[in-house]
Order: sequence, then C-alpha cells, then structure tokens
Amino acid sequence: MLLFFTSLMMACGWGFMLMGGQTMILELELMSVSSTNFSIMLIVDKINLSFSMVVTLIAGSVFTFAHKYMEEDHNSDRFLWILMAFVISMNLLTFSGSIFFLLLGWDGLGITSFALIIYYQSFESLSAGFQTLMVNRLGDALISCVYSSSFVLVGQFSFISLSDNFISVGLVLMLSVAALTKSAQYPFSSWLPAAMAAPTPVSALVHSSTLVTAGIYLIIRLSYNVPLSEEVKSMLLFTGAITCLLGGWAATYENDIKKIIALSTLSQLGVMVFSLGLGFPGLALFHLYTHALFKALLFLAAGNMLMATYGSQDIRLMGGIGMAMPFTIIMFNVSSLCLVGAPFLSAFYSKHVILGKMVMSSLNLSSMVIMFVATMMTAKYVSRSLKAISWNKPTSSIMAVSSNFYTSFPVTILGIGGIVSGKFLSMIDLGNLELAYIPSLWGNIINIITLGGITLGLIRGAQVLSNHYLSSMFFLPPSLVSSKASAFSSKEMSSLDYGWLEPSFSAKNYHSKFGSVLSDIGVWPQKQSFFMAGLILAFTLVFVTSSYF
Repeated sequence: MLLFFTSLMMACGWGFMLMGGQTMILELELMSVSSTNFSIMLIVDKINLSFSMVVTLIAGSVFTFAHKYMEEDHNSDRFLWILMAFVISMNLLTFSGSIFFLLLGWDGLGITSFALIIYYQSFESLSAGFQTLMVNRLGDALISCVYSSSFVLVGQFSFISLSDNFISVGLVLMLSVAALTKSAQYPFSSWLPAAMAAPTPVSALVHSSTLVTAGIYLIIRLSYNVPLSEEVKSMLLFTGAITCLLGGWAATYENDIKKIIALSTLSQLGVMVFSLGLGFPGLALFHLYTHALFKALLFLAAGNMLMATYGSQDIRLMGGIGMAMPFTIIMFNVSSLCLVGAPFLSAFYSKHVILGKMVMSSLNLSSMVIMFVATMMTAKYVSRSLKAISWNKPTSSIMAVSSNFYTSFPVTILGIGGIVSGKFLSMIDLGNLELAYIPSLWGNIINIITLGGITLGLIRGAQVLSNHYLSSMFFLPPSLVSSKASAFSSKEMSSLDYGWLEPSFSAKNYHSKFGSVLSDIGVWPQKQSFFMAGLILAFTLVFVTSSYF
C-alpha cells in the first residue's frame, strides 16, 4: 500500500508541475576541489514525476501479486526486500540530475537485477544472471568513462552543464551506447530472453517499467537537455528497427509464453528507440508509459495462468484455460491486443502515431520496410498466441485457481490502465502529443499490414517450422557448442587460471592439432548464420550510406 500511496503522491506532484510548468533542481555540494564541484543533484519536473508515478503503480501491483505467487517460498521476505531495493534504485536513476547520482542508481539496478534473476538457485538461473550482468557491465564501463571525462574535460557532472559542443556530443554518444545495453537493443539483446529465469513478478517489473526502460529514459532526458546529433539519431534508427524486427520475428517461432512476452518487450523497445531516432522523445515517453502498463498486465495474467497449469509455460498446453479463469483470459486478451495497437486501447494512441510519423518523415526506404515487416510479425505472434490459448481444446489438466484480492486487484488496476491510459495521458499532458497527418493511403497500408499479420498467425499458428536461426534471433544469444575446440580451450584456460602452465608438447604438434580441430565441420556456425549475419551487415551499410545521400 505504501507504493500505491507513493504513486498517488507522484500523480499529485505531476499535476502541480503541469499547471505551473516549473522545474525544481535540488543540489547538495559534497566537496570542491579547485574548479570542480562534487555534488548530488536531483531534478524534479513533470517527466520524472510521471515516470515515477507509473513505476510505483506497477511496483505496487507486482508486490501485491507477489504475496500470493511467492507464498510457498521460504525466503519470500528476502525476495520482497531485494525487489524493493530494485524499485528504489530505479527511482534514484529517475530523479538523478548528475552523472554521479545516475551511476548510483544504474549500478543498483544491475546488482539487484542479478540477485533477482539467480533467485531460483539453478545452473540456468546462474547462467542467465551472469549473462545479464556482463552485458550491463558494458554500459557501466561507458558511464564510468563519461564520469571521468566530465571531470577532466568539462569540470562538471550535471546534465545541465552539457551543451551543444564537440565534447558534449561525444559524452552523449557514449551515454547513448550505454543506454542501449540496458535497454537490450541490438546487438546487446541476448540477455533479455535469458532474464526470464527470474520469478514471474520480477519479469513483470523488469520488462515493463524498470530495468529495460532505464536506458530509454536516459536518452529521453538527454534529448531534452542536449539536441541529439545526426550520428546518434542514425544509430538509434538502425538499432531500433533491427531490434524491433528481431524481437517480433523470433516470437513467431517461440512456444514458451514468458519468452514470447519477453521478445514482445524487445520489439516494443525497438519502437521506442526508433521514435527517438526520428526525433520525437515525447512520443517515445508516451509509448513507454502505455507499454509499461499493459506489459505488466500481460505478465501478471500469464502468472495466474502458470499457477493454473502447474507451472507449464508451453502455449500449446494451455488450451481451454479460459473456461477455468475467464477474467484472467480477458485481461490477457486485452493486453495482447494493446501490443498490436488495437483501436481505442492504450497503445493505439502512441504506436500508430509513431508509424505515422515514420511514413511522413524523410526516412530511407530500408528502415520503413523493416518497421512494416516488424509490425506484421507483431500481429502474427499475438494472434498465434491468442489462438493457442483461447481457441484450442484442452490438452492437459488445469487446476481450478480461486481468485482472491492478491491476484484480482493488481490485474484490475493494470487492466484499467491498459485500456484508458492512452486517451487519459494524451488529454492531460499535451506535451506527449505529436500531431501526425497520415494520408489515407498510408493509413490503409498500415491497417492492411496489421490485418495480414493477424491472418498469418491464425492460418499458420499450428504449422510453425523449426527455424532455429530465427527463434534464436539469428544466433545472437550464446549457446553451448559441443566441439573439441571449446573443450580444449576451456581446459587450457582453467589450467592457466590456476597458475603457470608448462607446455608438455612441442609447438609444432600443438599447431597441427589445433588446426585439425578447427577444420571440423561442427566447430563453425551453419550457413544460415552466415546468411543472416551478411543480411544484417547489408542493412548496416544501407543505413550508413543513406545518411550521406
């Protein structure tokens, strides 16, 4: 209840900022060395107040749901405390006005997310946790470089001190790349599906409004202080389009319900980054809010379904579940339709405007085609999932789960938000609106593409081919390779790790043996991976060259 009360207070502060149009800056000077001031700065305005309102509302719903979902766990109290530290770290990042305070919340998110992902003590959870930690450490290293560069070159650590000069452009570029690692953009997307090893309440919080949105929120804050350069915008356009395509395409070949939702998060994050590349940060923030609400609803509804299916996550075994829990399946259908951008639901007011801005801007044809294909893939995997869950006949036993306050109340709150948040936010805060005059031809094309994806999902829902290079996002996540080379290198590295290794064979024999090992067919990737790598390289060249013509 404390989080719901905090969300209400943030909503009151947001309304006050909207009426007054003011911004509060709180700065506490820690020490001063020569001409450099070490201080903690907090920025309070309508952006971070509204963002914190959404975060605390979703966190309150997730905490309420977690009381029921984790009631049989002996360490549930420890789980809730780690989850609370995760929410506090996100709010520290939200209100940060300096790089020092940003790094504090950024590292807090990384540490607590690692502890939550490895909560189920298994090898898979540990592997997923380390994968998430290592990818996020790349962003931490870049922010540390920005911190030291600000100290040497600028002499200030606040975002306000960044201006439109060569040094600030370089710092913004490094911060943008760091943000892409946290938001799981290509080529840093492999950790997001792996994070599904965490409990469902953690997934609902991580994939909706906290960890994955931290990077996008950072770019939005930067774009309001410093105009993004054309190089940064081109990078955001490319990564956003490719990530949206990867997530949607991989989800069409997935049967795990939690991985489907995770890949849908990847696709929607690509839409937000693409909007930032177009130069519309307010629109990206608007879509971030609507996506956070209906994605948390989607995860909580899926959590209720997992409790009814005895933990089975395969959508092919969930047929007939709507008869056992009709309210949950209605909320699941509503949140799934929000992914497509169904009319008058929350995402309709943000996603369709982003597509309209895309067709009306001077954009290269390749990025437009990629986004259209990604839109079709989104509609395809949504209709395929809804068909498998709602229309298929029961194929396994389903437990009758009695609804109670802890499962119904958070789903109801998020369901209302998923339905009315788009219209409500567009009416209250006009700064989120971007008028898009879409010609009827392009509007009809967008609708036809969406309907075509829905039709493909309904027709080919049960005829999914085994395309591993598509379901694995073109071999982006690391996988175990059973080859002599990997086993040999692992053994040699472990020996070197423990001390000095004296070679017991001649260099000539070593080189000949190593060359014969690498000549094995199983060592190298298959031809599909080379094809997809070449395709992505071609897209990269098109994006780079199109900015010069």
